[in-house]
Amino acid sequence: MARGGNVAGDPLLLARAQKIRALILDVDGVLTDGRLYYTRQGESVKVFFSRDGFALKLAQNAGIRVGILSGRGGAVLRRRLHDLGVDPELVVEESRDKAGDFARLCQKLTLDLPQVAYMGDDIPDLPVFSLAGLALAPADAPEEVRARAHVVVPAPGGRGAVREAVVFLLKAQGIWDEVLRSWERRV
Repeated sequence: MARGGNVAGDPLLLARAQKIRALILDVDGVLTDGRLYYTRQGESVKVFFSRDGFALKLAQNAGIRVGILSGRGGAVLRRRLHDLGVDPELVVEESRDKAGDFARLCQKLTLDLPQVAYMGDDIPDLPVFSLAGLALAPADAPEEVRARAHVVVPAPGGRGAVREAVVFLLKAQGIWDEVLRSWERRV
């Protein structure tokens, strides 16, 4: 397991990361901080971190496809994913079989398991960790989850964990510097 997403000293981890062509994410505790908010009317509210969303756009622009695999769902999530341009065909809400749903997402992507990374934050994500080409966890995931992840990023869920995961992948694939240069040229 690499802490902080450092692959420099781990050629096997680097090889895993270089194969990745898609990133599948859990939502609560990964794209959000895991807290559940409800309005007085009983409607669910989720808080998303803009840097995580921007990173997903960077990943998509770099050719890494993005999907969602969540045990929960709802209109708020669908709105955010629409805003980010995530293909609705690559979104699974209310999953009760994350491993099976992950395998089905890989089939939809026409990718082999080693080509797909997964980021999760809790025990229901562990079956997917054993299938994914690269298993990532946020810094605030429980120890049992961090211990089984290939990479634990330094940021907590909902506060930059997804951004750190994307930067890790783009650096491992040798395209991070080009991504930065492309933004510098926009000035």
